[in-house]
Amino acid sequence: MTQYVVLLSVPGLREQDLASMPVLSQLAAAGKTVPLQPSFPCVTCSVQANLTTGVAPDQHGIIGNGFFWRDKGRFEMWTPWNEIYQAPQIWDMLHQRDPALTSAVWFPLIMKGCHADFICTFAPIHNPDGSESLWCYTKPTMLYGDLRDTLGHFPLKHFWGPLANIKSTDWIIDSAVIGADQFAPRFSYIYLPHLDYAAQKHGPDSPEAQLALTQLDASLQRLIDGYRRELPGEILWLVASEYVITPVSGPAYPNRRLRAAGLLHIDAQEDGSELLNPVKSPAWALVDHQFAHVYVNDPARIDEVAALFRNDPDVDRVLVGSERAEFHLDHERSGEVILIAKPDKWFAYYYWTEDRQAPPFARTVDIHRKPGYDPVEMFLDIPSRSTPLDATLVQGSHGYPSDAPSRQGILIASQPGVIDGPLRDVDVAGIVLGQFGV
Repeated sequence: MTQYVVLLSVPGLREQDLASMPVLSQLAAAGKTVPLQPSFPCVTCSVQANLTTGVAPDQHGIIGNGFFWRDKGRFEMWTPWNEIYQAPQIWDMLHQRDPALTSAVWFPLIMKGCHADFICTFAPIHNPDGSESLWCYTKPTMLYGDLRDTLGHFPLKHFWGPLANIKSTDWIIDSAVIGADQFAPRFSYIYLPHLDYAAQKHGPDSPEAQLALTQLDASLQRLIDGYRRELPGEILWLVASEYVITPVSGPAYPNRRLRAAGLLHIDAQEDGSELLNPVKSPAWALVDHQFAHVYVNDPARIDEVAALFRNDPDVDRVLVGSERAEFHLDHERSGEVILIAKPDKWFAYYYWTEDRQAPPFARTVDIHRKPGYDPVEMFLDIPSRSTPLDATLVQGSHGYPSDAPSRQGILIASQPGVIDGPLRDVDVAGIVLGQFGV
């Protein structure tokens, strides 16, 4: 058994990328690298839940990056609070084994309020005037003040959106090393998102994506050196791809199709813009990269909604009722109908038919009020907000279920004999726990 385990969650990492990453390649050469297949849906929140619970969405309840809370009549993307988990996570199971098996959780999503011993994740303060103040949720509470004094505020504007770059990942790495020095956690789970940005904006094989590989590799050297310096024992490094980014040719618009069929309820605003009303809509789609949960308010219309998409050239699969169990999404939070896009398509949430009807938040970097993931946020010209909403084509996407090697990530272990593959993301938690005799 190993004294310390560090699990790095690195979206977009592929086996061929190691040729451009000498630091990570050296870590891999000391142990083993195997294919790692993400479970469906292959999106951040779900895969991170798979990695940390060892079970699929039908058990842990994280059915995507977004949720429709039927009891409240509202949708929410990127909810931060861990209380929505319905299965124990690695730190919970370590505590059951021995309270001295401490865990540090650094920046994965849906982690506010989790039961890890030490936590750091972004949590901007929303002020009454509509502005935001930079801040992070930490455990212990005063930790962020100390990190801010040492490193400056967490650069949230560089974490996601048009200004996303290595600065946010560097802050995560440097703060994690400080956490290792202060707390010496037996298990660390660290989210390093940098590869995701360039791949989605420019394509996974673009010069920009290649630059991101070299930037992240250089930063990993600081993380590895820092942990080795601060922790007094042997460290097992596990590096897991959450998913990979693959090229797509264009978007599809499930909500516009529902609107054309008279199934979407739209509230017209005084300024001429439109808002989707999920409570009054007979059916509407919460979209998430290459899949969508379609919520159907009237059970008698489920077959009608499903039939609407069965011959859609942009839709690969339509799942209804128990069919959702094939992809571990037969869950009360899931839509009555689930759509899976063709491999070269991604779903856009847009429900308006003319650009002038777009809601004000459509041209902002606002990850909460939109009924779905919006990749155009990666491209917006914030000062002028002049980008036509349908003009930008994302070059990469994820979420499509496939056994194809081109859509599989990798799992690296820095020691031999720890992993044997290929593996699925739900296998990773058991590998971590096994290192501590759980």
